[in-house]
Amino acid sequence: MFSLIEKRELERDGHSTAQTLSLSLTHSGDCLISGDPHSHSHTDQMNSSSEIQNQNLTSQLDLDLDFEFDQPSGKLRLRDLLDISPTLTEASGAIIDDSFTRCFKSNPPEKWNWNVYLFPLWCLGVVIRYFFLFPARVLILTIGWMIFLSSYIPVHFLLKGHDKLRKKFERYLVELICSFFVASWTGVVKYHGPRPSRRPKQVFVANHTSMIDFIILEQMTAFAVIMQKHPGWVGLLQSTILESVGCIWFNRTEVKDREILTKKLRDHVQGAENNPLLIFPEGTCVNNNYTVMFKKGGAFELDCTVCPIAIKYNKIFVDAFWNSRKQSFTKHLLRLMTSWAVVCDVWYLEPQNIKPGETAIEFAERVRDIISVRAGLKKVPWDGLLKYSRPSPKHRELKQQSFSESMLRRLEEK
Repeated sequence: MFSLIEKRELERDGHSTAQTLSLSLTHSGDCLISGDPHSHSHTDQMNSSSEIQNQNLTSQLDLDLDFEFDQPSGKLRLRDLLDISPTLTEASGAIIDDSFTRCFKSNPPEKWNWNVYLFPLWCLGVVIRYFFLFPARVLILTIGWMIFLSSYIPVHFLLKGHDKLRKKFERYLVELICSFFVASWTGVVKYHGPRPSRRPKQVFVANHTSMIDFIILEQMTAFAVIMQKHPGWVGLLQSTILESVGCIWFNRTEVKDREILTKKLRDHVQGAENNPLLIFPEGTCVNNNYTVMFKKGGAFELDCTVCPIAIKYNKIFVDAFWNSRKQSFTKHLLRLMTSWAVVCDVWYLEPQNIKPGETAIEFAERVRDIISVRAGLKKVPWDGLLKYSRPSPKHRELKQQSFSESMLRRLEEK
């Protein structure tokens, strides 16, 4: 590549040298015509020096031509190869419009308190939200926890010999505390479609924006959710209360957990008395503008009916997206509790079954299409777990192979 650049510079130098030689020869001719007595010696010197420069320039250009690709239709330059490379096109496009990082970015609300008339109204809204609504919501959530704990603890320990009755009460109490959580955000949730029921060999899948997705769905139906293990008070709730409804936890960094998880999922969907299984196949929270690739290993390889659920948040008052890498769940809840309201639509869509000859990946993409269309989300061909790790060597090798094949095709065309 450096030789080609040097060759172009030499070509430019050669062009300027040719112009110099032309002027010199013209000057020599003028001297001969004018009959200057000193012109003959001066002309001989100029001619000899011109011949030497021409020979040097010709040898340099001949040497540099060896770096070209000699083809019948002409010389192939490196820029001809690079211009057609889809890899470079993709790379330059990523610089201009990175569709991966946009899936995990919070869009700040547009500022409307920009003049003297609106700023006092904004200040009044801050006072109402932080000094009136927030304390009232904290009180509602506190009352909810008091009712829940005073009922859950006796039920859990006193009804151990009556599993069926105990699970029924615990399921009702989990739905109750989730309703208190939604009330603490002044949640305005509209549900569309028939309410989910407990049946064997079915699993529910939904797009994932925040952990509150689970709370919003749980207040209507006690799902057994598949969820990443979390630290702190959320982890305490996972290991105690939520296990009573059959929730399953995993650690995405542990390979053994994945094997155990697959077995637990198969066992759960076979039980007619188990709570409906809920999976977020994206594997991470996305900002409710996009959907990333669905994992085929969770819901789509269980040989059961898949029931899609589409969740769409209205960002008029607050953005419900939880960026777990920048914000703890506690801060996320506080942001929701200090907003005006959380507005959301939930659609329970038509159950889907895998078609004859359809692979698990194709099945997952078909369900993702259904959810994306219903919720008005854009599909992107990214694995959401790339947010936590670097691209795999296999992915890099595929890109390298694609680049080399495009270069070879261009060579054959030339």
